[in-house]
Amino acid sequence: MKKIKVLIVDDSALIRQVMTQILSETYDMEVVGAAIDPYDAREKIKKLNPDVLTLDVEMPRMDGITFLGNLMRLRPMPVVMVSTLTEQGAEVTLRALEYGAVDFVAKPKIDVEESLKAYGKEIVSKIRIASRARVKPLEREAIKAVSKSAVSSGSGHFRTTNKLIGIGSSTGGTEALKVVLAAMPTHMQAGVVISQHIPPAFSEPFAKRLDSISPLRVCQAEDGQQILSGHAYLAPGDKHLKIERDGAQYICRLDDGPLVNHHKPSVEVMIQSMVECVGKNAIGCMLTGMGADGAESMGALKKQGAPIIVQDEKSSVVWGMPGEVVKRGFADEVLTLNKVGPRLVELLDD
Repeated sequence: MKKIKVLIVDDSALIRQVMTQILSETYDMEVVGAAIDPYDAREKIKKLNPDVLTLDVEMPRMDGITFLGNLMRLRPMPVVMVSTLTEQGAEVTLRALEYGAVDFVAKPKIDVEESLKAYGKEIVSKIRIASRARVKPLEREAIKAVSKSAVSSGSGHFRTTNKLIGIGSSTGGTEALKVVLAAMPTHMQAGVVISQHIPPAFSEPFAKRLDSISPLRVCQAEDGQQILSGHAYLAPGDKHLKIERDGAQYICRLDDGPLVNHHKPSVEVMIQSMVECVGKNAIGCMLTGMGADGAESMGALKKQGAPIIVQDEKSSVVWGMPGEVVKRGFADEVLTLNKVGPRLVELLDD
């Protein structure tokens, strides 16, 4: 069996040593080298031709983000970032995902050796996913921030909604969601709820990023928050988002229950709540991601008469979650990413 060739790029000798040990003990991986900074990495990429790069954010001589930008323009390849799970680290990591990194893992702040070993399963899983991901060359300025005042249509922001779009995503979803939400007009006669697999420290900064590029008002969902037309609500990184009906309106409910399909927030939980209280007034949408989270509940939503839209394989970073919906026969339409947003808006008039 051909092993996944990994190059570790980190200025910490301890991190390089522990990650080398973890990956070398994995049956389908081979650490072909370790680099102490981007200049060292550049030479070793040419010499060793790795399949996947793990890349530290903070390094001497050149930071990881600058190096990643150069790499994705000149030699696009799968990259897993190693970053700190702080709000500041979140901003940098989200930028890395914009530049084309497939995913990221958390770098422990204390007791690095033991913590990294505990994260070994996550590191291995994300490198494995990255090795199969579709990596595209960096395209700057693909989506521009919008001026809310320029696109606002007054009272449209404050209308309740009887239709609701539910979107699930995971690996590659932070960028896919930007494309979808950027295509939705502020006067749209529906609310949007989103479950993206993301850590707690990242979800609020990510919601703000989405808000800056979408005509919709985007926020991190709060418990008891009324769902309004022209608004989108992102599940917090450590809570399930459920939808409840309260009279003539829908509200967000946050649930701190156990992981579902290994995730919290889980797409399954959110879409199942829409099955129970939204039914045929819902539209389900599954974007890029690994695994099968949300596939079964998308099928249940389809049985209620709701249309199900799925991102196609070619435009997905990983065609796991959308592929499962298609495989089980639940998808009504399979579309390339840039057609998903406009189609969701069209379906609101059907």
